[in-house]
Amino acid sequence: MSLGGFVGGQLANVVEWEQYDERQLFWKWKNEEIKKGSRLIIRPGQDAIFMQNGAVEGVFGDEGSFDIESQIIPFLSTLKGFKFGFNSGMRAEVLFINTKEITEKWGTRNAIMIPAQGLPGGMPIRAFGTFNCKITDYTVLIEKVAGIRDSFTVDDVKERVISKLDQLLMKWIVTEGKDMFNLQAYAGDIGAGIAADLNTEMNKIGIGITDFSIASVSYPEEVQKMAEKVAAQSMIGGNINMYQQVAMADALSQGGNNAAGSAAASMAGLGVGMQMGQQMMNQMSMGAPAQQGYQQAPQQAQPSPEGQTESTGGFTGTMNFCPNCGTKTEGAKFCPNCGTKLG
Repeated sequence: MSLGGFVGGQLANVVEWEQYDERQLFWKWKNEEIKKGSRLIIRPGQDAIFMQNGAVEGVFGDEGSFDIESQIIPFLSTLKGFKFGFNSGMRAEVLFINTKEITEKWGTRNAIMIPAQGLPGGMPIRAFGTFNCKITDYTVLIEKVAGIRDSFTVDDVKERVISKLDQLLMKWIVTEGKDMFNLQAYAGDIGAGIAADLNTEMNKIGIGITDFSIASVSYPEEVQKMAEKVAAQSMIGGNINMYQQVAMADALSQGGNNAAGSAAASMAGLGVGMQMGQQMMNQMSMGAPAQQGYQQAPQQAQPSPEGQTESTGGFTGTMNFCPNCGTKTEGAKFCPNCGTKLG
């Protein structure tokens, strides 16, 4: 309360919301009485409600500074004829209303268990977003809240919203038949439904919920990873071989992080090696040339029976040898060493 000075021997008041806070929805000015010469100050985004004995006397929404005796009292319902006496003032309460629409963040306190086929306990999800609220009915607000409280904040509204959130999310996901694995796609519909239900509930205390939006829906980490793998497979056209190669490459990239990753990398490397070996075998069987830089080790000639094939240094041909001593015959009919008949 600010003091406006003496007027006619009385201490005049300045009736205003001095410690204005945008997160406060209303604030009640209290004093023993309003003196002669007092002024009312209304700032942008505020309404001032004069009350006496809990009943509304008048609502003033124009911003500015007003003389209470000449500009306010004539418009009060039951106090129109009030006259300030020499030593008497007017007993009244003034309720300042925040008329702005306020945006507040919300988030589920705990994971909400959404029923899912194959999961007896349900699928745990979390959600986050924002909601907008403002005071819409002064009479109901005074009757239900302001009559027993001196102030009311956005945090008080948030408590009420979150207390209803679990059941409303359950309703608009399950009852409305939304795909629980694609909730972000239905965020607009789900948010609109929750906003309507919350508005109906909060109207009971004179407050309206003008918007409710879902910014994100999160699943357990395991489900999230599974979804990412399915998305990756979908991006490569459902090619299983390619998907396996992507998976092996991922294992190799993570091989140094832990023992399990190293084991996975080793197995993946073995698989790649076997696959490369198979490809080389296929090329050789199809007559594909050997890769550049590959050389065959030379082999020494070994004696063999007549007509047997011999390989020497990469050359393959047919040569005659003596079956008795193994001497080369150079096409002779008799062995030049032991005389054995060859023909």
